[in-house]
Amino acid sequence: MEIQTTEVISKLEHEIKNLFNVDEDFAVENEWEEPFVRTRLLIGDKIFERREAINPNEQWRAEVHRLVKRNLYQIFVEEFGREAAPYGIMHGVRPTKIVHRWLRSGFDRSMAVRRLMDEYLVSEAKARLLMEVAERQLPILASSDERTVSIYIGIPFCVTRCLYCSFPSNVLPSEKKIAEFMSVLERDIDSARSDVERHGFRVQTIYIGGGTPTSLPDDHFAQLLDWTVGAFDGRNVEEFTVECGRPDTITPSKIELMRWHGVSRVSVNPQTMQQRTLDRIGRRHSPEDIVRAFDELRRASDWQINMDMILGLPGERLNDVVDSLSKVLALEPDDVTLHALALKRGSRLQIEIDDRVKQWRDYDLPSDDEVRQMGSTAETMLRAAGYEPYYLYRQGYMSGQLENVGWCRAGAASIYNVQIMDERQTIIGIGGAASTKVPDNKNARLQSSFHPKDLITYLRDIDHYIEKRSALIASIYS
Repeated sequence: MEIQTTEVISKLEHEIKNLFNVDEDFAVENEWEEPFVRTRLLIGDKIFERREAINPNEQWRAEVHRLVKRNLYQIFVEEFGREAAPYGIMHGVRPTKIVHRWLRSGFDRSMAVRRLMDEYLVSEAKARLLMEVAERQLPILASSDERTVSIYIGIPFCVTRCLYCSFPSNVLPSEKKIAEFMSVLERDIDSARSDVERHGFRVQTIYIGGGTPTSLPDDHFAQLLDWTVGAFDGRNVEEFTVECGRPDTITPSKIELMRWHGVSRVSVNPQTMQQRTLDRIGRRHSPEDIVRAFDELRRASDWQINMDMILGLPGERLNDVVDSLSKVLALEPDDVTLHALALKRGSRLQIEIDDRVKQWRDYDLPSDDEVRQMGSTAETMLRAAGYEPYYLYRQGYMSGQLENVGWCRAGAASIYNVQIMDERQTIIGIGGAASTKVPDNKNARLQSSFHPKDLITYLRDIDHYIEKRSALIASIYS
């Protein structure tokens, strides 16, 4: 019996092609003969076939989709000698959600690890990492209930645009345009405040991200913090984060404003401590600027400080990552997030490749094997320094087919990072490109409302998007 639509098959083919960097054209046929899913791969006049048994305890359609992809994956590994991927056939952004579901249904640690390996073909190392992260998140997830929410405020501006960046952010515009944005943002915040009060929400965390919020001029940055604290009682939330990010935007006046407004968590994101790489990716600061910004933040307050690094940057090799991470760890941050470079369509890097302005070799990107070695070495260094993995997510087109992992000292985990990844807490999105996500427990699904990524549309049509957000929240909570 034919069970798959052309759309689903196309999606699965695309995922496998990307996973194994397959250029050849092939056709796929899938049939269901209870209790099996049979998949045939046709390349030229050759036919490769594999079948797998359906797990009767899983949702039928999801199980069929999993097995179609598993069959294709196994054919390429077993018949064509392709190297197994660290995460096997897992494709979603939030793999720990699957582990949490299993834990809630009564699985113990060993059962969950074995199932990741057997059913999703995840390597043992990655299965144990997912399990470790999922278990560490449980107390944070238990701290929230149906009326507990978090607030996200997006500031879509940066001082420059990095080579790899695909976020919908803009190079800092004129004072007139910034003032227009702030006027609209104030209305956006005020409407969200009304929603919080109307539905009796408790705000657990506030996260101001972007973009780079600290790229705003001082007077506008002060307004942003004033409005946020006033609307959501920022000094009394469990966690108040400002993503400073770029060290060239962290000034004594910005530090003082954050300290005075009760910010409890900040970030300094070097990405690398190699000057030649910083120049290459378009960041106008030095490793010394990173150390200066970190030291000024550390002296100013007892807030927790996060630092981000990216593995797989152009021109970098293992010794560069070891050197950069050694310098980061010497600063003793509370939290280090390791990102694997994601090659996204909206980035200047990918656009230049697609438009044939440059070729891959011009960027001297490390191979997948090299990036995996970077990740393994970095994990060893972080564990040796006393850091623990506490949140994890994946993106498409990631170097080494790896992941992004947050590592923290004991007690320094970001509540917001855990809540946003598990998607069981309502997140109210405000500002440019922000998304509001509301768990619909009655229908067992997540409902979403998105602010526009385009700045012009956000400024022009804010009332429409405010109404959509309020209507969504009311539809679940009223």
